[in-house]
Amino acid sequence: MHSLAQLEKQQVGLRLHKYLVDEIDEFTKEYSVNRTDIIVEAIKSYISEQKQKEFYKNFDQSCKEVKMMMDGDIKENSLQDFIDEYRESTNTYIFKNIQKAFKKV
Repeated sequence: MHSLAQLEKQQVGLRLHKYLVDEIDEFTKEYSVNRTDIIVEAIKSYISEQKQKEFYKNFDQSCKEVKMMMDGDIKENSLQDFIDEYRESTNTYIFKNIQKAFKKV
């Protein structure tokens, strides 16, 4: 769910190839929608697809790691190892964002 601030609209300019604009305009006439609706839905669909690909890529990697653990090819990690790894990655992410914030000032 998005906050009200995130739902605020912001105008963005972009350049598209003429053939894409022509296709969008044909679509707008045929389905009685405007360009913005088409572009917004296309972007949302693209982002959703990319997130899904990333999820399955990570899931596939996790399955391979579990199989390797089961086969004895790599050491099984304890729950504490996973927690420590998560904390380290989270701390790194937070630290990077703090660095970015200070660079902007």
